Amino acid sequence: MSAEAVDRSPVDLDGLTYDERGLVPVIAQDAETHEVLMMAWANREALERTLAEGRMVYWSRSRRALWRKGDTSGHLQHWDELHVDCDADVIVAKIHQQGAACHTGERSCFFRTLEA
Repeated sequence: MSAEAVDRSPVDLDGLTYDERGLVPVIAQDAETHEVLMMAWANREALERTLAEGRMVYWSRSRRALWRKGDTSGHLQHWDELHVDCDADVIVAKIHQQGAACHTGERSCFFRTLEA
């Protein structure tokens, strides 16, 4: 497929490909440094609230409830841009992170390396 034939039109919430649980993975990336900070899940309601509120709202699989990043920790995430991959089954959220993104207190959840 040539570059001219690629569909670059915006995707709405109905155009996303949710998994069998109604979830889509969301990768939170620092809007300025491009560092990957965390990965979480969102359902349609979480995405609707994210769009309406201007801050990241996720779905907690363990609590089975919406989770506004920062409500208890104060480590808020305000989104700048939301991008959808070519299959519409992953979202990259370019965010402005206040404080740590990881529940361990680390800035990023990706602070460990995989060894052979």
